[in-house]
Amino acid sequence: MTKQSAMRIVIVGGGTAGWMTAAALARFTQASVTLVESDAIGTIGVGEATIPQIRLFNAGLGIDEAEFLRETRGSFKLGIEFAGWAGEGRSYMHAFGNIGQPHGLLPFHHYWLRARAAGKAKDLAAYSLNEAAARRNAMQIWRSEPGQPAPDMPWAYHFDAGLYAAYLRRYCEARGVARIEGLVGDVVRDGESGDIASIALQGGETVTGDFFIDCTGFRSLLLGEAMGSAFLDWTHWLPCDRAIAVPCAAKGDFTPYTKSTARKAGWQWRIPLQHRIGNGHVFCSAFMEQQEALDILLAHLDGEQQAEPNTLRFTTGMRAEQWRGNCLGIGLAAGFMEPLESTSIHLIQSSIARFLQMLPGARIDPAIAAEFNRHARFEWERIRDFLILHYHANGRTGEPFWDHCRAMALPDTLEAKIAQFRATGFIHREHEELFTPEGWLQVFAGQDVMPESWNPIADGLPDEQLAAMMLRIEQGVERIAATLPPHVEFLRAYCMPPDQRKSA
Repeated sequence: MTKQSAMRIVIVGGGTAGWMTAAALARFTQASVTLVESDAIGTIGVGEATIPQIRLFNAGLGIDEAEFLRETRGSFKLGIEFAGWAGEGRSYMHAFGNIGQPHGLLPFHHYWLRARAAGKAKDLAAYSLNEAAARRNAMQIWRSEPGQPAPDMPWAYHFDAGLYAAYLRRYCEARGVARIEGLVGDVVRDGESGDIASIALQGGETVTGDFFIDCTGFRSLLLGEAMGSAFLDWTHWLPCDRAIAVPCAAKGDFTPYTKSTARKAGWQWRIPLQHRIGNGHVFCSAFMEQQEALDILLAHLDGEQQAEPNTLRFTTGMRAEQWRGNCLGIGLAAGFMEPLESTSIHLIQSSIARFLQMLPGARIDPAIAAEFNRHARFEWERIRDFLILHYHANGRTGEPFWDHCRAMALPDTLEAKIAQFRATGFIHREHEELFTPEGWLQVFAGQDVMPESWNPIADGLPDEQLAAMMLRIEQGVERIAATLPPHVEFLRAYCMPPDQRKSA
């Protein structure tokens, strides 16, 4: 068998999706990569918060973490605080990392449920190192010593998505990725196979390739418009369809976590960066006018507004086939998941990783595309279910939007997940489902979805040992968290340029 010739891959659209894709292809394949984008088309720029998997992507590219944070004006993230979702004046956190420690055959939360029923346990927060650190506005990267494991304290980032895309563009161009400036005028398909043969730019240039990756955003110019991949609309489960974003000056606590605050007909995000705070209001237009949504957003900024508000209209859902023929959609071209759990950039990363694992050779086999789509749909639907849980299990009675969300019918997969937890506290992570049992547990408990019982194996631990276990874990979390430096001080020392350290 002879060596295969290098594939010609054309990426249409830049932004975070396009340049992340180009960077991975340049790093891991021998493909000839061309990216077509136009400076005349802006990017969405709401995906500034991430989950820990982004560290794997950056590490795979060989990116130095401190340099990345400097270039993107980034900060650390230990989880997401949800304020007001269980009711006004209440908050909880979906923190990364473990909750407590497993014992024997069972995860920690079964023992916590038993101890809680006996009045011998605190809230889940007391057993989460990430939450304990986040509540102190503290951060530390642990380096394990020989023979001594580092504490479990995973982290992600907040960063400026526009600066990240620019950083990756420099990375790509240094590794041979060709960039063509231009607007797509037409997508030319092969009359026999139906595959994309080329794209014609408005300036008259034709770009040919073997495989085309659509990063054109909501328009989905290649995958949706040209290739006809249908859109699966999930608005009946996730009814928010508008977002208004605006940055403001940094002021107050420099928190190592994202904040999601429930509002009258949606929620507001707060994402602290080194140079500003990113804010946005996600809302449902059927329950709130845009002006009211804007007024609510502007009334809850930490500091002075720094730009004109940017309004975004969206429909939550996904393309039924994210890979069709010789075309793959990545990012918004493949679908949209509102940023409630910071999954937008992860879904880009996940699609790239899946594509690299299934990278076609000289012939594009439909069986490979079908398997890609099966995996993608599973991942998207399970993330969808996790987001729906937040809305459905809300405690905001008497507000029409939230009353509607509590009453809506649920997907069968989510119904089963809730029923299993309500019965005995059972949480199962199926296959490559993104969110961990600890993540589901924190939302369940934080929004008062509690089980009737726990696994009876937990009853085998004597009462005094149960109480001692709870106290030991609680004190261990408290002891470690108390040693951590403030987030802003750690950033100053770790990655901030000298001219910014005093102002931060």
